[in-house]
Amino acid sequence: MDYSKRIAKLQKRLRKKQLDGLLVTEPHNRRYLSGYSAVDHNIGESSGVLLIPARGEGLLLTDFRFKLQAEREVQHLKVKLYKRGLTALLKKLLPSLEMKKLGFESDYMLHSTHETMQKAFAKPGITLVPVAGLIEKMRLIKDEEEIDLIRKSVALNEEVFLEIYPIINAKKTEIDIALAIESAMRKKGAEGASFDSIVASGDNSALPHAVPSSAFIQKNRPITIDMGLVLNGYCSDMTRTFVPGKADKKYKKIHRIVRKAQLAGIKAVRAGVCGIDVDKAARDVIAEAGYGEYFGHSLGHGVGLAVHEAPRVAPRARQKLQAGMIVTVEPGIYIPGWGGIRLENMVVVRKDGCEDLNVDTTWLDL
Repeated sequence: MDYSKRIAKLQKRLRKKQLDGLLVTEPHNRRYLSGYSAVDHNIGESSGVLLIPARGEGLLLTDFRFKLQAEREVQHLKVKLYKRGLTALLKKLLPSLEMKKLGFESDYMLHSTHETMQKAFAKPGITLVPVAGLIEKMRLIKDEEEIDLIRKSVALNEEVFLEIYPIINAKKTEIDIALAIESAMRKKGAEGASFDSIVASGDNSALPHAVPSSAFIQKNRPITIDMGLVLNGYCSDMTRTFVPGKADKKYKKIHRIVRKAQLAGIKAVRAGVCGIDVDKAARDVIAEAGYGEYFGHSLGHGVGLAVHEAPRVAPRARQKLQAGMIVTVEPGIYIPGWGGIRLENMVVVRKDGCEDLNVDTTWLDL
């Protein structure tokens, strides 16, 4: 991965905004620019930040706990440790780098952290300037190297699903299946799940974001599994709904409607089309079948280093899709007291259409 090229592109944008540098605190943005894979346990506890000047060499600032990992993973940035905290190091470091206007990621930095820094930087005469979406815009378009990494993440996710599928039966609970999925992910080389796996059987499948429970899998009732993993930093996201046992006529009817809607959405994806139009293509299928009120969420979202990122594919998403973007297409019908069906694939936006990254899809058709 050419991190130096990404940083050079960012530096050009910083100069255009007349900023002397940018403090990168959002973990996915940090990894995008450096390859540094350490995670933050929460927004108030950082494993490190990047200090990117408008010109010259950038730095990774961290503490002793992450020293070896930082030095192993980051070759193009200087690693510098702080012993008395990040703010104290920056107060000493910024004047020597002639940074007077320092950008910070306003969508991620805590208000308390901003207040502390602003107070500490007052005497050196350093101004903090809020910046939003600067690196996220760079992440929107994936190059072919990134697309290949995501393709491998999707393939491994499918492999895990196919391994777990035969053990799904009425003797297992939703939690049993969720644990089996996430264990298999790690055993097969994933960094972990890209989100907490959803396993929802019977009535629970009517909950789009159901949390796996101790309830047993119900025979002859719908079960929805929404799962994804992280491989080499990049996420996958896939949803499959099926029936352990025998599907009745109602299930088959609704499954076919959802699959038809998904195929309509996938067909609508191409460069130059707005997210709202792709959403409408799928939503109209469900509405015309009489189930419009049971499809209440967006059709899809971007996937990359984060499992949920721009762009959006939604009823109010007016951003035009561009070649190299990766989005999910995941229509669903959710009927309280009966259950729900959602089918989700990931696709790459191409100039004249899209590439479906999910290979094993034929069994979705009833």
